[in-house]
Amino acid sequence: MSAQDIVRPDLPVDLRRIFEMLPHRYPFLLVDRVTDFEPGKRLTALKNVTFNEPFFQGHFPGNPVMPGVLILEALAQASGLLVQLSVPHNPDIKPLYYLVKIDKARFTRIVRPGDQLVLEVEQRRMVMRMGQFQCQAKVDGEVVASAEMLCAERAP
Repeated sequence: MSAQDIVRPDLPVDLRRIFEMLPHRYPFLLVDRVTDFEPGKRLTALKNVTFNEPFFQGHFPGNPVMPGVLILEALAQASGLLVQLSVPHNPDIKPLYYLVKIDKARFTRIVRPGDQLVLEVEQRRMVMRMGQFQCQAKVDGEVVASAEMLCAERAP
């Protein structure tokens, strides 16, 4: 079955469906909803950044800033969702995708409580269960972070 044979899922993809596809849980699940999707090509997801995030207690007291590494993790999780939604899987086997490499990471704006991250990922290629993705995170239409990522499937 090819990516063209995949039926577009009902959108938005909510947390219940995300829980079925990703192994992450609070406080490390960093995707709240998938709002757009094209099988094997691209995915758009949301992360609502709230003051209650545990990392804001120490990063930084009195001046809360979302750590850039967590923005990259949110983009990696969105990439994993793109793969999960694009490729049919045996429901009894839950593949895990690991972040293998990050290139050209850039951070251009601070992300604070109250912001909504729009996570945009494009699949550049998929070879031997390894995917290359071009990723951007935006707030209010402005790019706040971007990177190229390589993720690989590993047996659980």
